[in-house]
Amino acid sequence: MAFCNSCGANLTPGTKFCNKCGAAVSGTVAAPVAPPPTAGSSSALKIILIIVGVIVLIGILGLASLSFVAHRFMAHSHVTNDGKHVKVETPFGAVETNKDPALVSKDLGIDIYPAAELQNNSAATATFGGVHSASAAFTTSDSVDQVCAFYKSKFPSAMVTTSGDNRCTLISNDQKNMITINIESKGSVTKLQITNVSKTSGSSN
Repeated sequence: MAFCNSCGANLTPGTKFCNKCGAAVSGTVAAPVAPPPTAGSSSALKIILIIVGVIVLIGILGLASLSFVAHRFMAHSHVTNDGKHVKVETPFGAVETNKDPALVSKDLGIDIYPAAELQNNSAATATFGGVHSASAAFTTSDSVDQVCAFYKSKFPSAMVTTSGDNRCTLISNDQKNMITINIESKGSVTKLQITNVSKTSGSSN
């Protein structure tokens, strides 16, 4: 803090005349100089910069790893298409669609209802990690009761759930297969959805 040479009053920075006695101040009173940054604030800034650098480096490495995995996945994937059968093979497993009724029946592992027609022109199968799943949808003009009776004869020990005349569900389960058949009335047709989830020969119990 500066003082007036004439009366000793306190002077504020930048004052040219004393506010108390009016005497001229020799030279302008300089504002106090801010102290230099302490070592603690400098260290904190360095730590922040290091953390930001590490985050950026991790992001770059992550993108590089993702690109490498995607490249290997595409390089080891194979697609075949012969018009009725599409198969996509990847390092993790395979996915297929099929339009051939005989092959669809084989994939599902059960007989298809005689009067049923394949919906969406294809059925789908997938094999991943020792588990094979197959699914297909069908329609028929026969009643829910007729279709349900057909599959009850095929799976006499299956668990059967019915809901009036409009719906019937059969579930057959053994050590290697779980077959689910959903039958329901939709307008003038009966729809069937058949799914079979099974363990492949190489999988463990």
